[in-house]
Amino acid sequence: MDHPAIESFDDIRRLMADLPAPDPAALAAARARDAVLTKPAGALGRLESLADWMAGWQGRHPPRLDRARVLVFAGNHGVAARGVSAFPAEVTAQMVANFRAGGAAINQFCDAMGAELVVRALDLDRPTADFTVQPAMGEAECVQAFAAGMAAVGSDPDLIGVGEMGIANTTSAAALCGLLFGGAAADWVGPGTGVAGDDLRRKTDAVAVAMALHGGDPVDPLAALARVGGRELAAMAGAILAARFDGIPVLLDGYVCCAAAAVLHALTPAALAHCQAGHVSAEPAHAKLLALLEKSPLLDLGMRLGEASGAAVAIGVVKAAIAAHTGMATFADAGVADSPGDPS
Repeated sequence: MDHPAIESFDDIRRLMADLPAPDPAALAAARARDAVLTKPAGALGRLESLADWMAGWQGRHPPRLDRARVLVFAGNHGVAARGVSAFPAEVTAQMVANFRAGGAAINQFCDAMGAELVVRALDLDRPTADFTVQPAMGEAECVQAFAAGMAAVGSDPDLIGVGEMGIANTTSAAALCGLLFGGAAADWVGPGTGVAGDDLRRKTDAVAVAMALHGGDPVDPLAALARVGGRELAAMAGAILAARFDGIPVLLDGYVCCAAAAVLHALTPAALAHCQAGHVSAEPAHAKLLALLEKSPLLDLGMRLGEASGAAVAIGVVKAAIAAHTGMATFADAGVADSPGDPS
């Protein structure tokens, strides 16, 4: 779908003011079919509501998952120079090359799930500014990345998974969550790529400085995204919003992805109704963030890789939900009594 040109934060706010709702007829049809499938009511648990969710947001019944697309956005962060990650900033570009060569975990997961992988690198040779000193991005730069995310979705997928790559972006995510939800820096900072000891203290201090420098009461969510976010976080937020208008359900990946999604939630709490949390990561603050977003994860595998890995694996769960919903026989089809007193 073609989207309106996004040239300012006000343009984003105008889009957010008129969000599409799920299709009531498709949702009703999904629920009606579920009620007559050969199983006790509720026996498939959350798989039943996932099928309903897919139908409602796709606007059709039965729902389909023939074309899954996984979007990975990559960006570099000026705060990386503060030693907040276990890896140097050049690893971002090296991992993007690995994605494109097919050698990363996300490539294997996409292959296993039959999903298309789309990688968008955003000005990797031009890191954002160090947000402990100045805003990471200006409005125009942030909006440009947001629009790039919107453009990456396309109109043909049945479902998208959203994730990222960017050295130091868990530091960015922690600072963003701190600005959006408050609390102390330590509430939002975790090991990320594996930092501990003095490195973890440096990371926490960087987030505390950023929160003090850029905070306010209240903090505008889009301004917070520009001040402490990264291009890949802005792009993920853009992709999530575009999917809402395109009738495409979304699987969110880990902490960084959900921090980007939290910007939309902070603007309009219903903005993430078309999203499911693919997993809860091992990054300590992710579970807290999911609770604030009112998202229950589909998987809990102790993963902390990023690169949309948890979202990609969760595609299998959604596929199972649709397979059961569309392929099971009804009580009438199978000649099975649908209640103990049914004479058929």
